[in-house]
Amino acid sequence: MVLSGADIVIKTLIEQGCNVVFGYPGGQVLDIYDSLYKYSDEIKHVLTAHEQGAAHGADGYARATGRVGVVISTSGPGATNLVTGIATAHLDSIPVVAICGNVPTTQIGTDSFQEIDITGITLPITKHNYFVSNVKELANTIREAFRIAQSGRPGPVLIDIPKDVQVATCEYTCAEAVQADEPMAAKDIRIEQAAEYINMAKEPYIYFGGGVVSSNAQEEMLALAELIDAPMGCSLMGLSAIPTNTPRFLGMQGMHGHYSSSMAMNKADCIIALGVRFNDRVTGDRKRFAERTKIVHIDVDGSELSKNVNAGYCMRGDLKATLKKLLPLINESKKPDWWKKIDKLRKKELDSRDNREGLTPKNIIEKLNFYIGENTAVATDVGQHQMWTAQSLEVKKTRRFLTSGGLGTMGYGLGAAMGAAAGTGERSVLVTSDGSFGMSLNELATAVSYNIPVVILIMNNGVLGMVRQWQTLFFNKHYSSSVLNRKTDFVAVAKAFGALGERVESIEALDTALKNAFEYNGPYVIDCVIDKDELVLPMLPPSGSMDDIIVKVGE
Repeated sequence: MVLSGADIVIKTLIEQGCNVVFGYPGGQVLDIYDSLYKYSDEIKHVLTAHEQGAAHGADGYARATGRVGVVISTSGPGATNLVTGIATAHLDSIPVVAICGNVPTTQIGTDSFQEIDITGITLPITKHNYFVSNVKELANTIREAFRIAQSGRPGPVLIDIPKDVQVATCEYTCAEAVQADEPMAAKDIRIEQAAEYINMAKEPYIYFGGGVVSSNAQEEMLALAELIDAPMGCSLMGLSAIPTNTPRFLGMQGMHGHYSSSMAMNKADCIIALGVRFNDRVTGDRKRFAERTKIVHIDVDGSELSKNVNAGYCMRGDLKATLKKLLPLINESKKPDWWKKIDKLRKKELDSRDNREGLTPKNIIEKLNFYIGENTAVATDVGQHQMWTAQSLEVKKTRRFLTSGGLGTMGYGLGAAMGAAAGTGERSVLVTSDGSFGMSLNELATAVSYNIPVVILIMNNGVLGMVRQWQTLFFNKHYSSSVLNRKTDFVAVAKAFGALGERVESIEALDTALKNAFEYNGPYVIDCVIDKDELVLPMLPPSGSMDDIIVKVGE
């Protein structure tokens, strides 16, 4: 059949299994939006308040479902408003396809109204991007974008489509949905060498990240842990991989990770790193990191191997496929002496646990745990609340914890929570703060307009909490520009947008508010007042080593 370029865009999205897109219309994508209108019974569009919210919505949809998220914007400022969302997806390896309109090809390079070189701008933060100058190439370009976004190490792909290409016509033939490239295992010789070393290890530790989720390698990872009797810890991105109540799981590792997890990694004689990066939040002072151990590192992206720390055994390949080949080479063994050391670390962590009563950050998240279901996606923004959530949230199912780990994007959470709800068809939760929520509260308009059931829990301390924490500990309490002193009434704001909300100042009031929120079929804001001097602990000081970890203030 002969279709316009705009119709080809929408028909190709539908053939690829896309059932919802996020976006904001404008002059250079009016033809695409006209096609969305024609095919609205086959594909849903979520109109956000801002293009950045749309990008985060597509990101949250992808994280919660494992499918490719799609966002659409017009040219110029519409396209540039996507940049932070694209960068967020890029640094967390999330499969997103961004479709932008542009001025007609005859006006490219003339500085016409709302013309911008969005492919040039996004080149460093995409896996690939395209400028489509011929309508005959459009359908296959979109298909190729879907394949690239979800193959190997996932990531965002951008497609820039001039207006005249959207208007032009050509023959369109429906095709099957593309599949990700066939996963390839690491080389056999590398696997054999690593297996030999793992079998000699007396104190192994499995450190995993978001790559376990991307490759669906949870079963193989847990089987490896059982074989070698190893404790497990994860990066922030790894928190969505396995249930947090898994017996071997010590929790998140790193700057604000669990004490037992971080110290076990530091004391291990063999670190088995699975689909994870060794960034500064994980290692601290790299010269002093893992001085007494060798690292076995498996990652689909070869550029991550020995990039930040030297790994003795590097295996480039799909995690699931590589682990399947590794497992038959591993000898089953028990390590009671290692677990005695682990139990001591756990006891020390338990002894330093914050057991205060009242509306403390830990108690807030533990109260939330009582209400979230197995399928409830929990998103966060970025800051102290993000770390408190990562430390105490009970994750019950894969892909149900969404956070900006690599870029650390304040304002990410509400868009992501709405995207997760759209993808799962279930209620979602946003844990945020007054600082982060101030960057995205305009998206309450979206949540209300589409009656998205999202519970928004604000940890309101009146300051930029993480900035203040660093100023407290390392800048002599010079609170420069970190005290907000805003008079914003978030409950009144919620009601102005058409949502419901309440303010709580006790744990009993929070319990009632959460009950009300989870019974309400729509967006519900809970403004939760906490002390401005609450700290996220443990904390690995900047440029410090695991031996410098702060468990209590004054140490």
